[in-house]
Amino acid sequence: MSLWTENELDKIGNADELQIASLRQNGTLRNLVTIWVVRVDDELYIRSVNGRSSVWFRGTQTSRSGQIKAGGVDKDVTFIDVSDTDIIDQIDNAYLTKYKRYPAQYVNPMLVPKAQAATIKLVPK
Repeated sequence: MSLWTENELDKIGNADELQIASLRQNGTLRNLVTIWVVRVDDELYIRSVNGRSSVWFRGTQTSRSGQIKAGGVDKDVTFIDVSDTDIIDQIDNAYLTKYKRYPAQYVNPMLVPKAQAATIKLVPK
């Protein structure tokens, strides 16, 4: 069972972009970064096109907490790493479907192993 409401899932899942800010160790938020977000069933996922070395991704690994903004929804979240290959495949398909109107040069980098290894599930607090 998802902790998201159907309304939140629809608004965030349909938003083209999501803004994310992770918490620093001192409890302050980092700067917002704009990224893509996808919905698979009743869950929301993000990934770093630059892999696990991306600055914003590394920030999510420190406190595992932060905030997101998308589709008119502002939410405190927990960041959970995703490694299950079945889910990764579903997330790949979600990226392909949602962002198919963009040139392949933008979408395909989201589907390579480096980006797949930097996949996060967003869990509302």
